[in-house]
Amino acid sequence: MTDTAQLRQIAPGVHMWAPDGVDTWGLANCGLVHSDGEALLVDTPYTPALTETFLAAARRVTGDTAPSIVVATHANGDHTWGNQCLTGTEIIATDAALRHQCVEPTPQELNTLLRDSDPTRPLGWYFRHHFGKFDFSGIQVLPPTRTFSGRHDLTLGRIPVELHEVGPAHTEGDLIVHLPGQRVVFAGDIVFSGDHPCHWAGPLDHVSAAAERILALDPEWIVPGHGPLMTPDDLRTYIAYLDDLADQALLLHGQGRTALDAAQLLIAENRYPGLGLPERLAITLSAEFRHLNRDSARPKLVELFELSARIAWQRTSETATSA
Repeated sequence: MTDTAQLRQIAPGVHMWAPDGVDTWGLANCGLVHSDGEALLVDTPYTPALTETFLAAARRVTGDTAPSIVVATHANGDHTWGNQCLTGTEIIATDAALRHQCVEPTPQELNTLLRDSDPTRPLGWYFRHHFGKFDFSGIQVLPPTRTFSGRHDLTLGRIPVELHEVGPAHTEGDLIVHLPGQRVVFAGDIVFSGDHPCHWAGPLDHVSAAAERILALDPEWIVPGHGPLMTPDDLRTYIAYLDDLADQALLLHGQGRTALDAAQLLIAENRYPGLGLPERLAITLSAEFRHLNRDSARPKLVELFELSARIAWQRTSETATSA
């Protein structure tokens, strides 16, 4: 897994760390920005082992320059759990990201799920398939050391850095990182490339609006939270997908469908060909249906994983039967 990780320069002083994160969970993109002996990271990987691989690649670019700042685009573990490898580094996130940091399962709870769930049932099988490659033992979840709402600007060497709060969208506390001089935006999980997204907060029109804000910044390159580097035209295609999915959610919700039913119908008609992990439609549609129902209860993430697992299990069984 770590052998596939690459650190790619996309502009002077700006690199994208891109593990092969298509058609799988947890392998998130990260960023390195460096100028005049200063370095900043955009997100850290899921585990200490992955983070050390990222940091080793960064050192090959920056030499002895240690990162002084980590910007967390949101609080999900695959973008923050490597922070413990950077003791003493300032961690910047939104106020909302700090308030909602405890929403997802802890590393210890994920270890328990991997150990104790039944591998012959959909959830246990799905967790082992997508998360069994990660070692969550010994992870300490660190909170941000500085938070903000709205916008926060800083300068790294000679590079201006703009942090824009765009949540709630993917999560309650999303931000994007804009480098105007380099015309690069690190989008976090506002944007997925190559796979269906899994948006936990929503609604979808908030995600679409956040993506439109990225376009309004006139970037040349957009670094998605997962998957290959994107152009503005790629992002426009993604926005069209989000808007169509919102329309379909409204239609199917009005027909009395459940989120699981809606996801299965859209998958059966192959409405979005070419995107991996279609089972994640159950998660995003569940978030959308909660908004349509005006349900403000906090979602239970393991139950959402169960919906996705059931779809993936069924599709795998059907493929095996037809082979």
